[in-house]
Amino acid sequence: MTTIRETGLEERGAILALYPLAFPEEDLTGLVAALLETGGVLSLGAYADGLAGHAIFTRCGTGALLGPVAVDPARQKAGIGSALVRGGFDRLAARGVSQVFVLGDPGYYGRFGFEAERRVTPPYPLPTEWDGAWQSVVLEDRDRVPAGPLVVPEAWRDEALWLP
Repeated sequence: MTTIRETGLEERGAILALYPLAFPEEDLTGLVAALLETGGVLSLGAYADGLAGHAIFTRCGTGALLGPVAVDPARQKAGIGSALVRGGFDRLAARGVSQVFVLGDPGYYGRFGFEAERRVTPPYPLPTEWDGAWQSVVLEDRDRVPAGPLVVPEAWRDEALWLP
């Protein structure tokens, strides 16, 4: 059985060790470390005999930015990533977050209700081959994020994070 819960500082080492396993060709540890030190993030861990997965949701005004999400390669295809995303939605909605954004594969994120986003734009222009990869899901319509560029915290202001 997998348990989803918010992580604490004591789990930082295990979290940072997970990302190179899940993304061996992409170095996300610097971003993840910076996000964990930033206030206004929801850091969720999936636990099943240790840390099996992790997701970060960064608060951006009345919205949140999902990512990265990592699952131990030995435990992929078991619903852990899905449980993390859905668990994040529940916690964010309870905290008044109205909309969640993601830059990712529409085929994967579409299963959670994400759709191409045109009203709120990413902080940097995206390559044309990524058309449709900038997506959002509305959790609650009451305080939707204002139209225009999504205002992100410092850790997300590296333009290289928004390029292939």
